[in-house]
Amino acid sequence: MEIKVLHQVMEWNEDVSRQVRQTLKEQKICMINIMGSPGAGKTSLITALIGKLGREFCVGVIEGDIAGQIDAEKILSLGVPAVQLNTDGACHIEAMSIQKILPLLPINDLDVIFVENIGNLVCPAEFDIGESLRITLLSIPEGDDKVEKYPLMFTDTGCLVLNKYDMLPYFDFDEERVARNYETVNPSGPLFKVSCKDGDGLDLLCNFLSKKIREQIR
Repeated sequence: MEIKVLHQVMEWNEDVSRQVRQTLKEQKICMINIMGSPGAGKTSLITALIGKLGREFCVGVIEGDIAGQIDAEKILSLGVPAVQLNTDGACHIEAMSIQKILPLLPINDLDVIFVENIGNLVCPAEFDIGESLRITLLSIPEGDDKVEKYPLMFTDTGCLVLNKYDMLPYFDFDEERVARNYETVNPSGPLFKVSCKDGDGLDLLCNFLSKKIREQIR
């Protein structure tokens, strides 16, 4: 299957995210923006969520990378429609590019679109792409100081996922510190502890997401 690749259009329009959101509302699609550092496990999480949520919802994926199409190939191998968005050096995805990429997906058949944003804890948090929900990933190997260092990423998010939780015994990671700091910047934001490797914690996260998706598409 040929992979569709779109290169990001570097043009900002404050109205575009609202237009994207309106389009998704009309199509009854929930778009979930997944953000985190390189190597945090964004693609692995999307793959795991497809395995579980795909039983209930029709899923599509927009794979954001600076270059290449490795992750889009992984998603397509699952039989899930995916479009590769290459930003050619830009550190985030913009709403204009989402608007242009939506027609490349079978949106009439979809309930959910996962967007894997560029690996970065700064820029993606600053750009509304018209998403219905944001998920921020923090993996155990990254360290427990990231909420303090990059507060916006953890403030403006629907939930925080502590990923690679199975690696906790091997790192000096203070999960209580993360929880305290997260509660400070996002008091109502839930926190999920997940291991995509062994599946622990995924059911709780999927129950949360399933409810959010149903609210959006009904």
